[in-house]
This record gives sequence, C-alpha cells and structure tokens, in this order.
Amino acid sequence: MEIKMHPRGMAFLIFCLGSGFVSVVYLNRGDWTFLWMYREKSQEIPISKNQTEHWLTNWFNCRSQDTADKEPNTLQLDDWFHASARPEVSTLTDWSAPIVWDSTFKRSVLEDYYSKRKVTVGLTVFAIGKYLDKYLKTFLISADNFFMVGHKVIFYVMVDDLSKMPLIELGPLRTFKVFQVNKESRWQDISMMRMKTIGDLIESHIKYEVDFMFCMDVDQVFQSDYGLETLDESVAQLQAWFYKADKEKFTYERDPQSTAYIPSMQGDYYYHAAVFGGTPLRVFNLTRECYEGIIKDKERNTEAIWHDESHLNKYYFINKPTKLLSPEYCWDYKIGKNSDIKNVKLSWMPKEYGEVRSNS
Repeated sequence: MEIKMHPRGMAFLIFCLGSGFVSVVYLNRGDWTFLWMYREKSQEIPISKNQTEHWLTNWFNCRSQDTADKEPNTLQLDDWFHASARPEVSTLTDWSAPIVWDSTFKRSVLEDYYSKRKVTVGLTVFAIGKYLDKYLKTFLISADNFFMVGHKVIFYVMVDDLSKMPLIELGPLRTFKVFQVNKESRWQDISMMRMKTIGDLIESHIKYEVDFMFCMDVDQVFQSDYGLETLDESVAQLQAWFYKADKEKFTYERDPQSTAYIPSMQGDYYYHAAVFGGTPLRVFNLTRECYEGIIKDKERNTEAIWHDESHLNKYYFINKPTKLLSPEYCWDYKIGKNSDIKNVKLSWMPKEYGEVRSNS
C-alpha cells in the first residue's frame, strides 16, 4: 500500500491488485469514494469470440432470471408509453420500437416498476487530452444532477491523465470508477478505439455491476431529467440534424470496400454515436461488431467517413434497436428554434475542434 497526495491536496491510497489493475481510494470529507484505474492491454483477451459470447449470454440470462424472480410482472409498452401524445412527430418505428419524446411516457409507472427491481445504471464517458480539461467536470456535475435521479448509478470515466480527474462530491447512490487509458495519436483513432475499450470494460467490470448502461461523449451537458424512460435492451439516439431528413441525405458510409457500407436508399434512421446504450450484453455486441469492422477496414487500408459512428449505423441497420431517443435527448442549439423540441434533456457543448483535437 502506498499513500500519496492528489495534485489538489487530497490524500489517497493506492493498492496494487495485479494484472495491470490499480485501486485508487479517495478520502472525501470523511467518506470513502472508490475510483478504479485501468491500464489498457495491447493483447487480446485469451478466449475465443464464441466463448466470450456464450459466457456473456449465459451470464445475462441468469441475471435476467434473477430479476424476473424478484418482479414477475413484465412492463408492456402500453403500460408506460403513449405513442399518440405527440402527433406532430414520429413516435414508433416500422418495427414497433418506441421513439421517446417528452410527454410520451408515464414517469410514475416507470418509477414504480424499476424501483421494485432496484436497477443499477452505468454511464461510460471518455475524456482524453484537452477534452478532459475542457468538458469532463461540467459533464459529470450535470450528470450527477439529472441522470437517473433517485437510482443507483456508476460513472465509468476513461482518462489519459489520472491526476487531472476533477474531484466532485456526488449525490446519494452515485459512484465513480476511473480508468486510465492510452491516448492515440489521432483523434479519429481515439474515437474508434473506444469501442474496444468499452467492450473490454464490460467483460472485466460492467457485466457484474449494472443492469443497463449508456455510453456518451463528454462534450455534452445534461439540462433536465434523463430518466428511466430511456432504458431498454438496445437504445439508439436519433441524430438531431437528420431526424426528419430523407434517407438519401443520411451521411452513411457509401464505399463498398468498408464494412460500414450501407447502399444508397437503404437504412432507417441516422443514429448519433454520442449516445447509445442498453443492457451490457447488447452494448457488448455492438462495440465488438463495430471494433471488428474498424479493424477489417484498417486491414483494407480504408476508413469509414464518420469513423465509429458509421460502424454504429451499420450495426443498427442490421440489428434494429428496441428503443429510439428523440433529439430532445441529444440536442444541438445551433439548429435554432424547433417546435418539436419541448424539453431538452442533453445538449451538445460548443464544438471547438481546432482546440480540443490538436495534439499540441
């Protein structure tokens, strides 16, 4: 055991756990707040893809059965969702998945159902390089105030410099787990390699700890309650600029050489990679498929137009999400006034790419 001082003057203890993992424990106003640091390995997990999928599927089925034993009643769509409440917008997909807008859900029904199940929700976020300095503190403070209020939440925070992790006093039922990851030389690779890191993290930690999870970009801020209405097996976010666009306007990958290729005039919606979620198993499948597609593209010396987002759109094109979130759940104020947007849950921060994507 080793005792050190955080650069901001707070004492912390370090316990080496072996296999590249380190437990970092902060003493914060008399309370112990547990943070974990993860040193990412370059080698692959020494089990096959089929073994991993079989293992995760069995784990998920057992966990689902345990939950069902506690609460046998299944929540039906009609119990909590009112598709006709917002006639001016699309609220159901062709495959009958709900598109969640403000006023389309019964919060009291959802609270009653999930409170009995005592669900835990995870939220992963990457803050690498200048994104850490500029956005992370604001993101975490706003998430503490608005994300799954009243329910247990674990924030999984990936940084490249542990000493810059902001010290934030979280509300009840909220904890941090912080993981140190390598910084890639190109911002495109940072964006794409997060798919591998999230998949690895699900296998090592998340699958044991949460019932649902979300993965979000750090350059966003929560503005109002982001709650239980967003939970489902596979959750996709409609991209704010394209939610009413014709599919020929979607910026899918159109190069047939890429594994992210979607032919012209095909597709359902354009999804934003800034927000995606679901059960750990479904998110694992998404991240694994996207990462494998990215690696295959590298082997072919090609790169999808919008990197991991292109691969995410290809995944959802083949594997339809079970719930879609309206642009109210990831809004860009640069679009201007829009009568469809009644209650912004999460919004984009100003994009200052010239500053945050610079390696200098």
